[in-house]
Amino acid sequence: MSEPREKEPLIYVNGEFYPKSEAKISVYDHGLLYGDGVFEGIRVYDGVIFKLKEHIDRLFESAKSIKIDLGMSKEDMERLVIEAVKRNGYRDAHIRVIVTRGYGKMGVDPRNCEKPSIIIITEPRKPSLKREGIEAIIASIRRVPNWAVDPKIKSLNYLNNVLARMEAIEAGVDEAIMLNQHGYVSEASSENIFMVKDEKVITPPLEAGILRGITRQTVIDIARELGYEVEEKNITPHDLYNADEVFLTGTAAEIVPVLKIDGREIGGGKPGPITERIRRRYMEIRSDPRYGVKVHG
Repeated sequence: MSEPREKEPLIYVNGEFYPKSEAKISVYDHGLLYGDGVFEGIRVYDGVIFKLKEHIDRLFESAKSIKIDLGMSKEDMERLVIEAVKRNGYRDAHIRVIVTRGYGKMGVDPRNCEKPSIIIITEPRKPSLKREGIEAIIASIRRVPNWAVDPKIKSLNYLNNVLARMEAIEAGVDEAIMLNQHGYVSEASSENIFMVKDEKVITPPLEAGILRGITRQTVIDIARELGYEVEEKNITPHDLYNADEVFLTGTAAEIVPVLKIDGREIGGGKPGPITERIRRRYMEIRSDPRYGVKVHG
């Protein structure tokens, strides 16, 4: 007797829900052809969509910056995300909301596309990095500079991040830390970065060429709540090598200690106490309805 097949996630595509195996868009969609679009990654914890409003606000800001009109309000988008979670019935899941320029003939002219494509993927997903801690390198690939494409736009074009992660893979480590055009630390390939020195929590400023991370801001708020001084300032590789603690933050990764960078051990090669305090508090609030929207009771 064959094992029962796991139920397929239902994917929202342009007004309809489809089983994962049937969810499709056109090969002429400009999101595929040119990376012309924006997205958000959101988590559901114990039936609560964590920081839903903040993620949708950022999605709309990204879309406005690249002149995509979603054709709906933020409240409408929030309702769609909630419906996607309810239809799938997951209490713990990862949500990917994707907005592209839409279907149109080839050519980068945005007038080729009549309306945007909107996709919502909801499925279970474990944290993207090892919770116990990771090793990293500083990549040779630099972050796209602010004057080229503003990194506050969470766009579908992640090519330089992919190339940086490839460097990490080829070096036999878990993640790559990227510098900006001035040689300062910006972020990892998929996460924001923090360091701790003399009990002060330090992270690069937005001007360093980083995404305005939702988890990053949550960690800043938690650190201050716990009584730590938080400073946003430029960080050099030297600073990271000599930090007491280093950790990464992101919706997919959550909060992950960095134990070694370019072969240099950080904080004795084990997760630091401040990182652990912040992470424990993050795990306490992530399923609290005060910090999101409760979908499943």
